[in-house]
Amino acid sequence: MTLTSPSLGSSAGWTDARLLYALEEVVEKELDRHLKVAKDWMPHEYVPWSDGRNFPGFFEDGEAWDPSQSKVTDIGKTALVVNLLTEDNLPSYHHEIASLFGRDGAWGTWVHRWTAEEGRHGIVMRDYLLASRAVDPDKLEQFRMAHMSEGFESDNRHSMLHSVAYVSFQELATRISHRNTGHQSGDPVCDRMLARIALDENLHMIFYRNLLKAALEIAPDLAMQAVRDVVVGFRMPGHGIPGFERAAAQMAIGEIYNMRIHHDDVLEPVLRHLKVLDIDGLGPEGLRAQEELGLYMNGLDAEAAKFDEKLAARKARMAARAAG
Repeated sequence: MTLTSPSLGSSAGWTDARLLYALEEVVEKELDRHLKVAKDWMPHEYVPWSDGRNFPGFFEDGEAWDPSQSKVTDIGKTALVVNLLTEDNLPSYHHEIASLFGRDGAWGTWVHRWTAEEGRHGIVMRDYLLASRAVDPDKLEQFRMAHMSEGFESDNRHSMLHSVAYVSFQELATRISHRNTGHQSGDPVCDRMLARIALDENLHMIFYRNLLKAALEIAPDLAMQAVRDVVVGFRMPGHGIPGFERAAAQMAIGEIYNMRIHHDDVLEPVLRHLKVLDIDGLGPEGLRAQEELGLYMNGLDAEAAKFDEKLAARKARMAARAAG
């Protein structure tokens, strides 16, 4: 990598423009690697079209939706709606990253490729939900309109480094959420579909994680502060979905995504892979950020332990009721 920017380790002089330029070669390398390992797939091949039938409206033979028409579990339905509505905001996400990363060169090629790949996820999930009648189609559309009408503004839109750090964790969080939703859905067809989506999300995570690794090497103090800020203030992109807090609570209890999963399966793996808490040679600001990150992770682990205890007690109560 050729650097004509500030000296390594120094925060002074680094701007988003200089960082974008300094990381361009890394983006090009990661893009080439991604295109070699990514496999194209057809969304329509994962949808149980033979289960589909007309809904009321323009069709005289339309059949009204009813909850009993789907084998998907209640927690599976809740998580599927949250996951799909999150994917629905892709136009806003594209605008965010295109504005930050640009539309030219390797950065621009990646932005458009990522958007195209993510587009498949919303397509296949909606087709599955409608064909299998897993959820109320009218409410699903009402939620989509409400969510997208609000738009989306990332908490990290002020900084390219913060955005790279955020997606390094968020892509993994999305992968975990999809996989656990599939496992808990009660429908092998749904599980297979979400497993395919999760493969994409994992490749996206690897791309951004490797980019974050390079950023930690060329601008360690700034990158460390970005990681600290993102981890401490992390929110999933679907937090603006109508009824998100209630749905998130149900998903936590249903062990699709909760504090323990967030700590053990999302934050820890990325931090450990990048050896973030072991990086030395940091300046005062980077060192402070590293220490605060370590303290936060310890605190989150303790909070997750409390959640684990409450969840175990809840399971015991439910088991006792079932036995009685």
